[in-house]
Amino acid sequence: MEIRNKTSTSEFILLGLSEYPEQETLLFALFLCMYVVMAMGNLLIILAITSDSHLHTPMYFFLANLSLVDFGLATNTVPKMLVNIQTKSKSISYSCCLTQMYFFHFFGIIDSVLIAVMAYDRFVAICHPLHYTTIMSPRLCGLLAGTPWMFSYFISLTHILLMVRLVFCGNNKIPHYFCDLTPLLRLSCTDTSVNKIFVLIVAGMVIATPFICILASYVRIIVAIMKVPSAGGRKKAFSTCSSHLSVVTLLYGTTIGVYLCPSSVRTAVKEKASAVMYTLVTPMLNPFIYSLRNRDLKEALRNLISKKIIPSS
Repeated sequence: MEIRNKTSTSEFILLGLSEYPEQETLLFALFLCMYVVMAMGNLLIILAITSDSHLHTPMYFFLANLSLVDFGLATNTVPKMLVNIQTKSKSISYSCCLTQMYFFHFFGIIDSVLIAVMAYDRFVAICHPLHYTTIMSPRLCGLLAGTPWMFSYFISLTHILLMVRLVFCGNNKIPHYFCDLTPLLRLSCTDTSVNKIFVLIVAGMVIATPFICILASYVRIIVAIMKVPSAGGRKKAFSTCSSHLSVVTLLYGTTIGVYLCPSSVRTAVKEKASAVMYTLVTPMLNPFIYSLRNRDLKEALRNLISKKIIPSS
């Protein structure tokens, strides 16, 4: 009740991806298929890693965490959009909107930091191979995987606490398919300068800083690989990093465009397109990116499918 007393708006209208009703059937089918592929892919990755003892290593431990986060990120936004299209209802309550925003930032922040953690894991594996098992101890792996969850909890909660103090009146239409922070701030009829400053601070911490750490790690990795005498050794070392670099490009290419570019060059269409990329397309592609060029993971997936999905008679 306290939340509603601070705003005259009890619900928002999510305008969705398209302004044309005739496109909604196509969008529903497309996004439903993409979501099913995303969910199956990430859940299979998690099951394969947890069920195969050969994959109980730091690299696959972080990959399982990434798959879990990607599943949560997509599930937080896409099902609600599908329900809205199917029921022809675009409304979302104020409290549900804030809840969706909280989990969007919660999973998004973890995603960004985990990508940087995985870059550090590759740096240690390639630049310090003899000390890899000593450096990447179970305790450090647990710390590197658990800290982003705790950090994201407090950052996301702060976003919501700052949002609760705002008043929304008049226009309640959000030109988006979920409750994202930036479109919602534009609807407030009170001063949002504190919120915008905090957005920039958080963007620096969870987007710019991890991205710089990733670049620094890969500079060291490339230098180390170039010192490998054999061409086959260099190719093998590069192949272990190619999947991760693809994910980095997909994730940071879209998030930097949304949160670090000037608002003058951003439009609602660009924001929605970028959001689709990092809330659904990237989580859907990640399992394929990591599994297609990974022999051990493909073998684990084949064993999982043969044992669980197609049990022997």
